[in-house]
Amino acid sequence: MSFVTTPGLEDYQEEANLALIFDKYKDKFTTFPKEKGWMTEELYKYQGFWHQSKNVVSVETVMATQDTFQALPTDIYLATLPKSGTTWLKALVFSTVNRNMYKNKPLSSHPLQTSNPHNCLPFVECEVLKTSPTYVDAYLPRLFATHMPYTSLPQSILDSRCRIVYMCRNPKDVLVSLFHFANNLRGKSQNVMTFEEAFEMFTKGVIPNGPYWDHVKGYYKIGLEQPTKIMFLTYEDMKMDTPKYLRRLAKFLGYPFTEEEEAKGKEKLETGGNI
Repeated sequence: MSFVTTPGLEDYQEEANLALIFDKYKDKFTTFPKEKGWMTEELYKYQGFWHQSKNVVSVETVMATQDTFQALPTDIYLATLPKSGTTWLKALVFSTVNRNMYKNKPLSSHPLQTSNPHNCLPFVECEVLKTSPTYVDAYLPRLFATHMPYTSLPQSILDSRCRIVYMCRNPKDVLVSLFHFANNLRGKSQNVMTFEEAFEMFTKGVIPNGPYWDHVKGYYKIGLEQPTKIMFLTYEDMKMDTPKYLRRLAKFLGYPFTEEEEAKGKEKLETGGNI
């Protein structure tokens, strides 16, 4: 498996596949309710949630993923709303699940030292763009992330025995982070968004993959009903006591830390080193 993507033929093929997906679903999504967007000009409401259009993670790629993606029972999915600690969670899960693969190798060779966590643990919505799958057949478990609400996940994920980790973040912090992120990405044709505008849209639920509370409650409810399928985390708990919740996360994923690893981790914490 290659964790580092470089510009070239693969990028060209993904752009071509994205254009085909846009064309395939263009007549369908344009009939959906729409509102002013954050990073894109408009958001479209699909299955009760707001999505961007003509983007890598968009209403078009969500529909294409629902139509084509096939989950495996060994898969692990990380679900979040944007700006809820997605990148951090990707790095934690990737390094935990793959720790034995790199434990006897130089730290400089670890994929997280040379590549973005988004390259190491891709969004499932992006798989429909790839000419070749991210994972070869022999590589298990497959690790994917998603911003999709629970009710919009492909049926194969809902029906499988895969594990899902959901992390939510204080909505006030999500709003502030999304506000700054959106203004950094808004094109020249879009005016800078004021915080008052962002607050109004957020409270109406008009955010990418929102409404916020509907997204959170969807995963929380299923997590209560199926605790072996969904682990519900908060960004604040993870930040306050990372070792405690990382141990719980590793156990849920099926990769618990050994007594030796626990002892080494405790020693490094006591001496002020990195775990």
